[in-house]
Amino acid sequence: MEEAPAAPRPLPGLGPKTLAQVPSRARQAVVVTGRGKDSPLSTVALYERTAAGWEAVGQSRPAHNALKGWTDHHRAGDLRSPIGVYTLTDAGGRLRDPGTRLPYDRGSGFTATGTGFEGEPLAGSFDYVIAINYNRKPGTSPLDWTRPLGAGRGGGIWLHVDHDGPTHGCVSIARSHMKELLLALDPDLHPVVVMGDAKSLAR
Repeated sequence: MEEAPAAPRPLPGLGPKTLAQVPSRARQAVVVTGRGKDSPLSTVALYERTAAGWEAVGQSRPAHNALKGWTDHHRAGDLRSPIGVYTLTDAGGRLRDPGTRLPYDRGSGFTATGTGFEGEPLAGSFDYVIAINYNRKPGTSPLDWTRPLGAGRGGGIWLHVDHDGPTHGCVSIARSHMKELLLALDPDLHPVVVMGDAKSLAR
């Protein structure tokens, strides 16, 4: 009797409710796994879909998310990152394009100033950014402030350079890892980000 072919490997750590939100055409997924619902600490890992299922590309990286953790219903100023699956279509930064295949908007509008929640300088945080398509219009600069769900639902949620502290709602990783991610993402593979605390993602 012939053995049935093995089922393709799913994205690790994700439950049926989360997996159902991943578009069938997505071939790249950035998975952001928060340590806890109220924690600002998380990890980021990139996966690509193959004939055998989802496979990790490189290692998991440490990251920060919002100061107060995660939420299923993000509101402007709640200091929580939105849980969900969102497409990634646009990038930008203060520094020149490192060679990403995503549309890249360079400009002084990405200059970060001031200090973070732990007194750390924010300078350089937006040297490289990837817009997360939460409450924004895909196909525009990350600096476009169009809010389809209304201003009250927040926005401006990005992947950006880590400043060694919690964010207002974004996800941040080390500069070298941001550059790696920008070079890896391919719009032809319809990349998405899957983000939330581990317990929520496992639903």
